[in-house]
Amino acid sequence: MLTLAEIVAEQASLPADDVEWLQDLVREGQIVADLSLADIAMWVRTTDGSWVAVALFRASTASTVFYRDIVGTHISDPWDKLVDECERRGTMVEPTEPIWFEETATLVRAIPIRRRGGANTIAVLTRHALVADNLTNRQAKAFIESAEQIYSMIAEGDFPDPSQRDSSKLGAPRASDGFIKLDRDGTVTYASPNALSSFNRMGYSAPMEGMGLVEVARLVGNIEEIAANEMLPMVVSGRVPWQTDFKAGPIVIAVRGIPLTQSGERIGAILLLRDVTELRRQERELSSKNATIREIHHRVKNNLQTVASLLRIQSRRTKSAEVKDAISQAMRRVEAIAVVHDALATGLAQTVDFDEVAARVSPLAAEVANTDGPTVRPVIEGTFGDLPSEFATPLAVVLTELITNAVEHGLKDATDGTVTVRAEREADHLRVAVSDNGPGVDSSTIGQGLGTQIIRTLVENELSATIEWARGESGGTIVTIDIPLRYIAAAKGVK
Repeated sequence: MLTLAEIVAEQASLPADDVEWLQDLVREGQIVADLSLADIAMWVRTTDGSWVAVALFRASTASTVFYRDIVGTHISDPWDKLVDECERRGTMVEPTEPIWFEETATLVRAIPIRRRGGANTIAVLTRHALVADNLTNRQAKAFIESAEQIYSMIAEGDFPDPSQRDSSKLGAPRASDGFIKLDRDGTVTYASPNALSSFNRMGYSAPMEGMGLVEVARLVGNIEEIAANEMLPMVVSGRVPWQTDFKAGPIVIAVRGIPLTQSGERIGAILLLRDVTELRRQERELSSKNATIREIHHRVKNNLQTVASLLRIQSRRTKSAEVKDAISQAMRRVEAIAVVHDALATGLAQTVDFDEVAARVSPLAAEVANTDGPTVRPVIEGTFGDLPSEFATPLAVVLTELITNAVEHGLKDATDGTVTVRAEREADHLRVAVSDNGPGVDSSTIGQGLGTQIIRTLVENELSATIEWARGESGGTIVTIDIPLRYIAAAKGVK
């Protein structure tokens, strides 16, 4: 399914600022639809003069009109004249008679969409409600009244508010979770049953209508916590478009304020509330576990570096060249694993940006290997992407071994050399090729050393991959590893 930006790029011609404004409105589309008790479609003028639907929202608070998705389709006859007139006049347009859609009578209204500070209509919103719906209760009336005011703000370019663009959507309240309507002074004019239940759980059971919500919050909340959360009084009074948490004892309520304006002047506000006590508890537990895991990786990294230091000391004390070389190789492998744990210790996810790991282990391996040999420049090309830790660790060791082999064997007779690591990440596999510009190794000697045996074991058993050695067209050796990503995706869901 195409996104709004993709549809506009293919079929319309809108400036980037207009597209961004429409994307902001799409992020608020579900709230507007729920308050409208109706389905909402967004239409953009195409380059051929027609209209194409770029977004559709079905209300969770009422029956739907659209049983089939219309996003990406061109406008049909019942609505094209209405949308054309709305764009031409730059005002909301509503027919006096119902419009029939798939043998159903619907009430349709067209609302022009303007960007803040702009005079032109950049798109059109259409509201579609069933004529048969009889929504006369107080909550329905409060919802629809609020939606009407938001429609006016959309037409005036005062909604949505760009400051909400990067706000967290985790635990964001919806209209059906809890709804409070405030007047200009922050006094409650209506509170939905779910909103009353939220405050009842916090210890406030008296009627809310006619009360200032800031005073209600002070009655049930901890004074010190309210003072610490300086945004809370501004949000619950309806003065700022913001979302914050309101804590009262063990209960945590997410509160989102949406100021309502007319001709740029604030005339009231709506507040959306949601009990997020359990969600916040889970977030705290997850944060604690993530911190613990990061600390474990940090300590493992430190311990591995200590082991590498001990091996380095032992290597300096031994007089046997063979033992010195064996210890040096073990030290190099330990340091490669330490790099992976260091990367894991800096993030929340148990995945590793392997491009960072490769950038660190490549020069490390080359530097250790060419102590008495040629000057070698490791070059990394392409992108590895993110890998889960259980794949990143063996691949880091394999990469270290391959670069070391290239320096010690492929370039041992060269005065200067280059080792190139090329990564090709695609949807179904990751291909890694390590090559050098040396004379090339004798194919009969491949697979006889300990390093090569380690490489084969890790590649085949840990990565479920294949590995091939070959001579380059202009000399040198090329080692290619092909890792099927379906195994990674099945194990960790990594994309």
